[in-house]
Amino acid sequence: MGIQARPLRIPFSMMYKACFRAIRNFYGIELPYTARLGRRVVIEHQSDIVVHGMAAIGDDCVLRQGVTIGNRNLREPLAAPKLGARVSVGAGAKILGSVVIGSDAQIGANAVVLNDVPDGAMAVGVPARVAGARGAKQPASNGTRVLDEHPRAARAVEPGDDPISG
Repeated sequence: MGIQARPLRIPFSMMYKACFRAIRNFYGIELPYTARLGRRVVIEHQSDIVVHGMAAIGDDCVLRQGVTIGNRNLREPLAAPKLGARVSVGAGAKILGSVVIGSDAQIGANAVVLNDVPDGAMAVGVPARVAGARGAKQPASNGTRVLDEHPRAARAVEPGDDPISG
C-alpha cells in the first residue's frame, strides 16, 4: 500500500485482497496489513483468529485458536489492544478495546479482557481479572535457589545440581 503510483498500486492491491480472502477462508486467520506485529509471533493453531487492523502485538507472542483481538464497540472503531512482548494468549480468549497487555503476561483460555493487564500477570475469567503474577521471586531457604523461568518448572534446586538434566 506504500506504492505511490496509482496504476502500479491497483494490481498489487487486488492481489493483496485476493490473498487476504484466501488466507482468511482457508486458514481462518484474519490479519490485515495495518496490524503491527513484532518478531517471532507464533500462531499455534490456525482457526478463528481475528486481529484488529490497528492492534499492536509485541515480540515473541503466542496466539492460539479462537483468539479475537479487536475493538469493543462501533463508537470507537480505532480503539485496539496493544500486547507487550512474550504475551501468551490462551485458546478462545477475547481482548477487546483500547487495553494494554503488559510484557510476560498470560491470558487464560476463554478469558474476555476488557481492562489493562500488568507485566507478568495472568488474566482469567469473564470478564477477565488478574489472578496472579508470574515469575515472582521468593526467597529460598538453606542455600537453595528457585528456578522461576516457567511456572511449571519452579522447584528448589540444591547448589551444584544441574537443572537441565534433572
